[in-house]
Amino acid sequence: MYAKGMTTRDIKTHIEEIYGIDISATMVSNITDRIVDKAKQWQNRPLNDIYAIVYFDAIHFKVREDSQVRSRAAYTCLSIDLNGHKDLLGLWVSEAEGANFWLSVLTDLRNRGIKDILIASVDGLKGFPEAIESTFPECEVQQCIIHQIRNSLKYVATKNRKEFAKDLKTIYTAPTKDAALTELNNLEDKWGKKYPLPINSWKNNWDNLSTFFSYPEEIRRLIYTTNVVENLHRQFRKVTKNRAVFTNDDALIKMLYLAYRDISKKWTQPIRNWAFIISQLSIKFNKRLEEYL
Repeated sequence: MYAKGMTTRDIKTHIEEIYGIDISATMVSNITDRIVDKAKQWQNRPLNDIYAIVYFDAIHFKVREDSQVRSRAAYTCLSIDLNGHKDLLGLWVSEAEGANFWLSVLTDLRNRGIKDILIASVDGLKGFPEAIESTFPECEVQQCIIHQIRNSLKYVATKNRKEFAKDLKTIYTAPTKDAALTELNNLEDKWGKKYPLPINSWKNNWDNLSTFFSYPEEIRRLIYTTNVVENLHRQFRKVTKNRAVFTNDDALIKMLYLAYRDISKKWTQPIRNWAFIISQLSIKFNKRLEEYL
């Protein structure tokens, strides 16, 4: 019941109505606290040597600390292994999302056994690609196109957004990297004087925004956005919607871990078209994959 999102008071009332047993909300909390040790064991478990794709993102919650309500970022790393199966590598809680904390997360992943990540899909957090490069030097980084579009349109007047978005689409739907760069130059010619901020952002981040053009359509769809991990976050939100504020960090981790256990029961099948995808990856990353395939 706790894993499905019911509060301790909801569970107390439910148990009393169904079974006629009177238990306190504190007792329910003490019982569910037993999962904390299991969550810590899961968090520290050894990981595979290599992962095909890892999505990095954070989701924010409110936690009570020292009689004050503070924002907490729950860092999530959702992986796709060489068999095409999804797995959550861990959950980390910190005060706010930042590249420095992500570096500690990446270090933790390395200490738990990961030697290599082929492709990392990330949002537009400044300094994040550099943090990945310092920990996994050979990893290719794809910055989320959807995040980039949203951030770009924030700096465009409402009356121009529809047309600007249409012009942006010609960039990320281009068949090749060269064609996409041509479209980016066309965008600059048309809008550069009026909206230099979003265009400069695309140009400055182009190396990481354009990584997906090196791959066939099946892989492009997997890596051009962090929607895969954001879908996990939406499921977390469904479970935690009845909790405006968590009592502490452990209560947050406990809830997310239990939610993950329920959600992951559906992760039984490999990613669609995985046989083709891993074949393409084995060609591109031949030397890095030869001892694992």
